[in-house]
Amino acid sequence: MLKLEDSYRHKGQRKELVKLIRSKGIKDEAVLNAINTLPRHFFFDSALDSHAYEDKAFPIGEGQTISQPYTVAFQTELLQIKPGDKVLEIGTGSGYQAAILHLLGAEVHTIEYQKKLFDKTKKFLGKLGIDLHFYFGDGSLGIPQHAPYDKILVTAGAPVVPKSLLQQLKIGGILVIPVGDRKKQKMLRLTKKTATKIVQEEFDNFAFVPLLGTEGWK
Repeated sequence: MLKLEDSYRHKGQRKELVKLIRSKGIKDEAVLNAINTLPRHFFFDSALDSHAYEDKAFPIGEGQTISQPYTVAFQTELLQIKPGDKVLEIGTGSGYQAAILHLLGAEVHTIEYQKKLFDKTKKFLGKLGIDLHFYFGDGSLGIPQHAPYDKILVTAGAPVVPKSLLQQLKIGGILVIPVGDRKKQKMLRLTKKTATKIVQEEFDNFAFVPLLGTEGWK
């Protein structure tokens, strides 16, 4: 049973969470404000409600997790979202990250590999009134029919950077993706300077669930 009440206690816990994320190095005020605005406990079953504002990842079923808030903030900050950006998110999961992108003014296209999770999250975010474009399928191949995208965010660990995603990125666009093995990945930001020139930056190590699919883990 989901609790859709946002109490003073929850708001206070969000403020503390934002303070913690800021102390870990997140500087983008728009990202911090989005995390302070969005009730993370809405995305938890009531049994785990008390853990919603801990800076930790938690299981959401189907072998997936809701990402650690710091990780959400880190990836979002790397994306440099501007209002009106067309963003493709690979791995809808609970929908929390997609909702943060939506609050930042992005046009969000999000794809989920697990059918049960896709159905649950689409229905839930619809109830919250969060307007996203939802797709079910193999996120490692992107969504070519709606390309190109200003920004692409991958919320699962990939063995390599999928070529399909780079092809669907606009010139000047940014792709943020964790790449490595199944246990640990390096966060990468790839900026598409021209059709053939990609500038790659490396950041910290993270641990994500695996990106499954044709250009992900089999």
